[in-house]
Amino acid sequence: MANTQGPQGNYDPAGSTQMFRAFVDEASQSGPQQASSGPRVGLIVGVVVAVVIVVGVAWLAFK
Repeated sequence: MANTQGPQGNYDPAGSTQMFRAFVDEASQSGPQQASSGPRVGLIVGVVVAVVIVVGVAWLAFK
């Protein structure tokens, strides 16, 4: 592996700074993945459940 230098010019024998930067750049370019749809689905399910509960309570109150 090539001898690399960190952002301040410090010697980085493992090249970990360069690998980390490549990882961060790759993650930022790939955009949102499957994980971002999880909270959205949970929010939709929560809203639907809340509406069903409100309708059920209203139905029982006016029965």
